[in-house]
Amino acid sequence: MHIPNYQEARTRDKRDYQRMDFQLDQSLFNKYSGKKYFIKTYGCQMNEHDSEVISALLEKMGFERAKDYNHADLVLLNTCSIRENAHNKAFGMLGRLKHLRNEKKDLIIGLCGCMAQEASVVEEILRDYRFVNFVIGTHNIHDLPTVLDSAIQNKKQQIEVFSREGDLYEGLPVVRANSIKAYVNIIYGCDKFCTYCIVPYTRGRERSRKKEDILREVDELIQDGYQEITLLGQNVNAYGKDFYDDYNLANLLEDIAKKDVPRVRFMTSHPWDFTDSMLEVIAKYPNIMPSIHLPVQSGSNRVLRLMGRRYTKETYLELFHKMKDMIPGVAISTDIIVGFPGEEEEDFLETLDLVHECQFDNAFTFIFSAREGTPAAKLTDSVSLEEKEERLQRLNDVVNSYFLENNKKLEGTVVKVLVEGISDKKDMYYGYSETNKLINFESPRELKVGEIVEVEITSAKTWSLDGRSI
Repeated sequence: MHIPNYQEARTRDKRDYQRMDFQLDQSLFNKYSGKKYFIKTYGCQMNEHDSEVISALLEKMGFERAKDYNHADLVLLNTCSIRENAHNKAFGMLGRLKHLRNEKKDLIIGLCGCMAQEASVVEEILRDYRFVNFVIGTHNIHDLPTVLDSAIQNKKQQIEVFSREGDLYEGLPVVRANSIKAYVNIIYGCDKFCTYCIVPYTRGRERSRKKEDILREVDELIQDGYQEITLLGQNVNAYGKDFYDDYNLANLLEDIAKKDVPRVRFMTSHPWDFTDSMLEVIAKYPNIMPSIHLPVQSGSNRVLRLMGRRYTKETYLELFHKMKDMIPGVAISTDIIVGFPGEEEEDFLETLDLVHECQFDNAFTFIFSAREGTPAAKLTDSVSLEEKEERLQRLNDVVNSYFLENNKKLEGTVVKVLVEGISDKKDMYYGYSETNKLINFESPRELKVGEIVEVEITSAKTWSLDGRSI
């Protein structure tokens, strides 16, 4: 049994990590043929991609995917810990599974993902959720087949969560959830330690994959007909810093852009690590999409210092306007937290001023959520929940107005859309533009998923656009 420890998880040193090739224990291959599995995924794109790997591992063991958890022999929750809401949803799901276990005595229940890396979560499962068969962390997904098999065969709860990251495993199988858009991990972990963020504890230090492994995976995706590839990392901009002296994200983006792939995206970026060379590469290659997610979190320098963000409002705005100047038609989205401990009305107004200046194309806005084990959780919070909710509403009113205003500017223009399927609206397709805007549109001819078509925008809404292909 391995139980996570935050003190150990926050340690950063110069430990070497090895590149390892994954191999499934042959005794587990198809061992559970005829059994069905269901995965419930919470959180970010990294978690979504982890679930694609988990699905493939389970299918190697013989499991088949179930349409819903009521018809599964194995239910696995791939969890997120970045906000309390996701935390509560996962425990609520465990409550429903406990009732299901009363009907299906042989049901296997597992928990993985970022919540598994929290010591308090594991302690709660050991104390109050003994019906959970196994828990594994983010650092040992490759061990899932062994841990699962041990839980089933020994009929004892298995807790295998390593506090610190280990070697990087290549060659893990993947069952892609999408036939035209694919995620590719390029770097794991984060070393920024923003005071409110649990990610450096749950995902470990920054570890880059070798460029050869990444480019090989991209080549395979291109051969399989994927139209859009998104490079993933908790902080993609830090790619290569731990591994190379003269190769970074700008170099990787350029190498991928030179390949025959229609669309390349990347996320998530930290403003601190965004370089001019990255901007130059994005501007140079038309298949690198002009859509950048650049979290600001606050427009107040005082709050940014409390958050440990290591940049100022002024340097963020300098980078923002440089992007606008260098990348034609770029759309920039962001994250904003309101109600951080100690945030005064004046600080919040500074955030609104920044929003008015930037007029973001999209923004993910949240009320501060204290995460146990982070420095921000120890700060005195003098802002009432009512005031936080009122500030969030005021912020959303402003950001939503700019979403609509920016979308209306597109009325009458023609944009390129990657067709993803049939819209909920009758006789309409849907897809995303190069700037990552959702488009619902009519077409005079039948279209195939994966086509990139030109669409004239006929009307704009706050969160989507309508149009017709030409």
